[in-house]
Amino acid sequence: MRTLALRIYLAVVTVLLLFALLTGWLAKRNLERELERFQSQQSQQNNEVDRDAAWGELIEKSLPGIDTPEAQQREALLDWAKRLRIPLALDNAQGQRIATSALLEERLERRPELATHLQSTKLTDGRVLWILRPGPFMGGRMRMNGPGPGAGFNGREGPGGGPGNPNGPFPRPNSGPPNGPPPFAPNEPWLSPLGVILPAGWAGGVPELAIVLVMVFIAVAVGAWPVANRLTRRLKQLRHGVERFGEGQLQHRVEVEGKDEVADVARSFNQAAQRIEELVTAHRSLLANASHELRSPLARMKMAISMLGDVPPEHATRLKAEINQDIHELNDLVEEVLLASRLDARPTLDLQPVDVLGLLIEEAGRVGAEVDTEHLPPGLASTPLRADERLLRRAVRNLLENARRYGHTGNTPAAVEVRLRMAQNQHLDILVEDRGPGVPAEQCERIFEPFYRMPGHAEHAGGVGLGLSLVAQIAQRHGGEVRCEAREGGGSRFVIRLPLAGRNIRP
Repeated sequence: MRTLALRIYLAVVTVLLLFALLTGWLAKRNLERELERFQSQQSQQNNEVDRDAAWGELIEKSLPGIDTPEAQQREALLDWAKRLRIPLALDNAQGQRIATSALLEERLERRPELATHLQSTKLTDGRVLWILRPGPFMGGRMRMNGPGPGAGFNGREGPGGGPGNPNGPFPRPNSGPPNGPPPFAPNEPWLSPLGVILPAGWAGGVPELAIVLVMVFIAVAVGAWPVANRLTRRLKQLRHGVERFGEGQLQHRVEVEGKDEVADVARSFNQAAQRIEELVTAHRSLLANASHELRSPLARMKMAISMLGDVPPEHATRLKAEINQDIHELNDLVEEVLLASRLDARPTLDLQPVDVLGLLIEEAGRVGAEVDTEHLPPGLASTPLRADERLLRRAVRNLLENARRYGHTGNTPAAVEVRLRMAQNQHLDILVEDRGPGVPAEQCERIFEPFYRMPGHAEHAGGVGLGLSLVAQIAQRHGGEVRCEAREGGGSRFVIRLPLAGRNIRP
C-alpha cells in the first residue's frame, strides 16, 4: 500500500466488515434462540391446554349432572377444589356463577389481576369450569395460535359468561378488541417495498437481515473514501510545502484547513518556517553588514602597515596606535557578531535573581558615570528582578559606552547618569541619561537597527553599529523593551523596561 489514504480506507472497510459479520452471527444466534423459545412456549401451552381439558373432563365426570340442584353441584365442586387444592369456579349454561372455591376467592381478593389468568373449559352439558393456573402466557403479554374469539379453552363455543362473552364474570385472557386486529400483529418487513425486485422470501427473516447488513456495509464503504482522501490530501499538501521550504523557498507557507491534528501540524510548520526565515534573514543581513564593516578597519590597517617603513619614527608611533585601535575595533565587531548569533541560538535564558543596583554601580565605575542611589524606588528589595546577569550587564554596558561616546558637547566630557524607576509595581526601568546633542525623534527607532549609524557620526567616533541592536534583543528576550526619548533640558534618555520576578519571559 503506497498511499495513506488507501490504508485508512481499507482499515475502515475491514473494521466495518468484521462488525457486519459479528452482528450477523449474533443476530442469527438470537433468531435461533427466539425460535426455540417460541416453539418451547407453544408446546408448553398446548400441554397446558390438554391438561386443563383432562382436568375438566375428570371433574365433569365427578360432578353431579346439570339437572341436579345447584346446591349439590356447589358442594361437589368445593369438595373437589379442596381435595385437589386447585382454585376452581363453576358457571351454569347461562353464564351464572354456581360456585367459587375459597382458594380462588382468596387469591382474587389478594391479587385481582389474577382474573386474567383464569382458564375456562366448557363442559359437554354447557356448564363452564374455571381454573386458575398461572403460566407464562397468561399475563396478556403474548397470544398463541389458539381458538378464535368466543371459543373456550378446549376450542368449543362458550355462551353467556363463558370465555366467549367479554361481559362474563372473568375477562377472557389475551383477547384483543372486538372485531379488531390481534393484540400482537406481526411487523411488516423492512424490505417489503423492495419485494417487487427481490426473490420470493427475501424480504423478511434472515435474508432480510443479511441484505440490510450488506447495504449498510456498502454505504459506509462508499462514504469512508472521501473522508480518508480528504485527510491524506492535506497531508500531501503539507509534504509538498515542506519540500518547497527545504528547496530554499523560505517564504512558502502551507494552508491551514480545519481544527484537527493535521491543522495543528500545518500551523506549527508555518510558525517554525516563519521563525527560520527570520533567523536566516537576520544572519544574512548580519554577515553582509559585518563584511562591510570589516572592510574599513582592514583597509586602514593595510595602508598603515604599508606606510610604516617610509615614515619618520614619530609618525610610525602614531600609525601603530591607529593599527591597535583598528584591531580593537575588529575585536569588538567580532564579539558583537558572536553575541548576536548566540542570542538567536539560545532557546532559554539562565534566569537568576540579580542585584541590579550593584550591577549598575560596577558598570558605571568603568566609564565614570554617576548612579543615583538617593532616590531608589520603594520596594526594590522585596521585588527582585530575575534575569540573565551576563546579558543584562552587557546591555547596560553598551548603553553606558554609547552615552560616553556620543553624549558630550564639544570638548566637554559626557556627563552620564544612571537611575532606577518602578513602573506600576510590575516593571523596573533602568534609565541611562546624558546631556549630549540628543537623538532626533524620527531616528529614535532606527538607531536600534543592526549596523545603523546616525547621519554625521563618523566611523572614527568608535562603535560598529551593533551595540544598541544587542540592547534591544536582550530586552526583548527578557520580556521587556528599550526606547530612546528626549531628556528635559537637552540630551537623551535610554530606558530599559524589564518585568519584575521574571514575568513574561520569552522562550
